[in-house]
Amino acid sequence: MRADLHSHTTASDGTFTPRQVVERAKAKGLAVLSITDHDTVAGLSEAQAAGMEHGIEIVPGIEISSIYKGRDVHVLGYYMNIADEVFLARLTELRDVRQLRNKMIIARLAELNIHITLAEVAARKKETVGNVGRPHIAEVLIEKGIVSSMEEAFTRYLGSTGAAYVNPPRITPEEAIDLIHAAGGVAVLAHPGLYKNPELVRTLIVHGLDGIEVYHPDNNTEDEVLYSALADEAGISKTSGSDFHGMRSGVVFHADLGDRSAPLTTVQELRQRAEKRQAAV
Repeated sequence: MRADLHSHTTASDGTFTPRQVVERAKAKGLAVLSITDHDTVAGLSEAQAAGMEHGIEIVPGIEISSIYKGRDVHVLGYYMNIADEVFLARLTELRDVRQLRNKMIIARLAELNIHITLAEVAARKKETVGNVGRPHIAEVLIEKGIVSSMEEAFTRYLGSTGAAYVNPPRITPEEAIDLIHAAGGVAVLAHPGLYKNPELVRTLIVHGLDGIEVYHPDNNTEDEVLYSALADEAGISKTSGSDFHGMRSGVVFHADLGDRSAPLTTVQELRQRAEKRQAAV
């Protein structure tokens, strides 16, 4: 009876459809799953329908991309009103920025004498809804023999220290928190171990962060100890998620569903925080 609160589908940069992710969650023995696609809620209706069939609770989620001092910072949202028109309009704007970033990365790759097209990248997407992201670009690089794996693609070219890494202006993490709150949701900082910036986490806590993803494949033991203590000190939630993106070239990316999981009390805590926020509106 556990929950995985971070997963992706073909609505963004995952390789499994929402239904397939739910079916895999069932096979892994999970009781609760959150679909947290990047800057979109397009996969939620299919996931919720599949969840009802398989007896799995689907927590409505999202992972919003923001930027802090030139680096990606991702903020997870849970229990938002996914029919909120203002919220949906802002997500459309965020996806437009993501498209601009894809074009900028392709241009940077061309400067490195690596020539791919936006059409080739878009063709890697399996659904018409949602958005295209760096994993789709990585798939093209693998297909062309430029790199041999997703890990190599991100290390050499697409990750924050990669040769083709770019980041156009985006909303700040504080604005991402505010956007989630305005839609009645709770905001949780994703994989803080990637940022190596405890002061940023403290700043976001003061701004109104509701939780920290303490347990994630990219958080090491030291990160878990640090961010667990920060969450306890602030009285905010400690969440856990696999960041499952499906499989690419036969390899699970980042981790398989349930490899990082939270107790159902964490889900209840997040729900209660959201209900309290919604009641105050």
